[in-house]
Amino acid sequence: MTDVAEPKIAVLEPRDRLTPVLFAIAIFTSACLVFVVQPMVTKLVLPTLGGSPSVWNASMVFFQTALLGGYGYAHLLQRIGSMRTQVVVHLGLLLLAALFLPLRISGVFGDPDPSSPAVWMLATLTLSIGAPFAVLSATAPLLQAWYARVRAGQADGANPYVLYAASNLGSFLALLAYPVLIEPLTSLSGQRWGWTGGYGLFVVMVVGLAVIVWRRRDASLPEPARLAASPPIAWREKGMLILLAAAPSSLMLGVTAHLSTDVASAPFLWVIPLALYLLTFVIAFQDRPVLPLPLTLMIQAAMLAALAALVAFRTTEWLLIFVVNLAGFFFTALMCHQRMAERRPAPDRLTEFYLLLSLGGVVGGVFNALIAPVVFSMVWEYPLVLVAVGLLRPWSRREVRPWEIICCVAGVVIALMGPLGLAMVRYAPDVRAAVPDRDLVRVAQAVLGLASLVGFLLRGRAVMFTLVIGAMVWSGYHVSRGYDWDLTERSFFGVMRVATTQDPEFGGPVHVLMHGTTLHGAQAQSARQRCTPTLYYATSTPLGQATLQTHANHPTGAVIGVVGQGSGAMAAYKRAQDRMSFFEIDPMVDRMSRDPRWFSFINGCAEGPIRTVLGDARLTMEREPAGTYDLLIIDAFSSDAVPTHLLTVEAIAGYLRLLKPDGVVVLHLSNRNLEITLPSEAAATALKAPALHQIFIERADYPDMAEASTEALIIGKSETAMAPYRQDARWRKLDETAVRPWTDDYVNLFGSLVRQMQYAAR
Repeated sequence: MTDVAEPKIAVLEPRDRLTPVLFAIAIFTSACLVFVVQPMVTKLVLPTLGGSPSVWNASMVFFQTALLGGYGYAHLLQRIGSMRTQVVVHLGLLLLAALFLPLRISGVFGDPDPSSPAVWMLATLTLSIGAPFAVLSATAPLLQAWYARVRAGQADGANPYVLYAASNLGSFLALLAYPVLIEPLTSLSGQRWGWTGGYGLFVVMVVGLAVIVWRRRDASLPEPARLAASPPIAWREKGMLILLAAAPSSLMLGVTAHLSTDVASAPFLWVIPLALYLLTFVIAFQDRPVLPLPLTLMIQAAMLAALAALVAFRTTEWLLIFVVNLAGFFFTALMCHQRMAERRPAPDRLTEFYLLLSLGGVVGGVFNALIAPVVFSMVWEYPLVLVAVGLLRPWSRREVRPWEIICCVAGVVIALMGPLGLAMVRYAPDVRAAVPDRDLVRVAQAVLGLASLVGFLLRGRAVMFTLVIGAMVWSGYHVSRGYDWDLTERSFFGVMRVATTQDPEFGGPVHVLMHGTTLHGAQAQSARQRCTPTLYYATSTPLGQATLQTHANHPTGAVIGVVGQGSGAMAAYKRAQDRMSFFEIDPMVDRMSRDPRWFSFINGCAEGPIRTVLGDARLTMEREPAGTYDLLIIDAFSSDAVPTHLLTVEAIAGYLRLLKPDGVVVLHLSNRNLEITLPSEAAATALKAPALHQIFIERADYPDMAEASTEALIIGKSETAMAPYRQDARWRKLDETAVRPWTDDYVNLFGSLVRQMQYAAR
């Protein structure tokens, strides 16, 4: 009997040692595919929605919901007792989902409706990639459940959650690779086919795992038995798990929107918060976490206090903003996920645990992407959840000490002193005349810094800590708001605000328009200056110069198109004999710029009617007849973010198609954070179209709102069209560049960021 048994052990032991490795590789591969596809597919759909930063948030709702569907399927599949049957079912669904490959954006629903773009996007993504993504996302919990059964009785079989760390490590590495390697080096077409090949490789791995299950029958081993049933998860515990999952999900989308609003809606900004989010799972579900929970709680309290204080600082130092916001998000997410890992149930409840985790992710995503834009006129969801997450810290059960009560009251009072004192001083004429506003703001900022120290001392008391942080955030927003806003509205495409400021040199009151944190328009309210184009659209800027030159070239009437409506300042140039069209994606912007209570460039200054075409400019301009326009101005930005699809070779070719033989297109390229001139010049060179460049610097002796420094590139339909500009010394030809032109299939925003940083360092 011993002689018979020894050969069996010799055959099985190497296989058993290989089993954990095969499971880990399969889970790692599926995680890579699941998370590489997210920025890739979002980038595919981005151009149809104007390059808005909100596209990523809406797409994340789809991915989280599809993930929930996948986890739900994995949980239901566990009801089938036979593991071999489960393998057959899953393999069959993987093969059926392959019918949707290679990935593409379906055109069944037509062009998006600007009034409800989120609904169009969710429906389109569901039809385009819902099946392969949902089935693939089920892999992590499904394979862990299989592993627990296959390895039952072994030490590693008792804790299959360790494989979740491998899953999230694969996701983390894939996300980092996308902006650094995949996006700069491969086209979207290449990415789609590469992902299809990876999907096929994963199916082969699942077949290999099926062989492992089947070999147990060949080796006369029993079918892996069901795991022993553990007590059900209590409803209160389920609610806590959902909240602990929802908070990091909401903060991930909140911090992404906060950071991408002023740079660009681009994968390299999307993936950083998502990668950090996944890294917290890797740490939280380790056997021995690199950062133990007590240390995480201390660091998270310090970072949250620092974030609350930073709200009061209006700074253009984007690197500082990035570091503090991302660090605060990382340690907050890590705290939530470590508290969640402490609560993980026995292995037989594994798929239910992941289902609750996924449900929490959907709750957080839906709140940010679908509910908050309707409920809030400002982006309040990010600071609101930052404050509320303080209540998810451990609640101390020891008796409250007197010094803690004193610190709590003092912290709240100190935090509120900043804005209250600032408001009192601002409305005291004598004090305001003697003390500059910036000095008052600095005092308020110092007060909030003191409040943050008090808040940190209360980190062991969740409720008290949250009260102080909440007071700080409220105060910070009042200190940093800049203007007293007359109007605030929000849509899928961003937040628009109107305020009245005083500019005595410009005739007194001036209405200003802010999109996100960027000034997008201004109009003097005095009768003498009301119809004077301002800021980037002043007669002295490149945009104004090109418009006046077009007037001179066409005294009997010109046809002008403007992409991006803003306050409608370009309408001030419209003569009675001209025809002018705005191409605007956001109906809210059109409504606001036509309301004479705020801006009257369109309905007061323009001589004759102005046409507005709603929708993404690339899509709507395709329907315009060729050879129609004398001048096109491309000025479509959401806050300071760049809609890259408007600067590609194909986009510029589309503009040139619309121009008359002597027509020109002006690209407004002013940007604080990205160098976008060289890719635009390279695109013009690729099209063999003549181009000139200008950087205009606003004059210090002019009113604040009269001019704004502007960078622009003008591209002509012909050399004849460029002749007047070549004679103008303000326009010059750029040196040839080695930068690769952007196309609809290739955009490298990470390279633009690096170039801008290099220029700033000189």
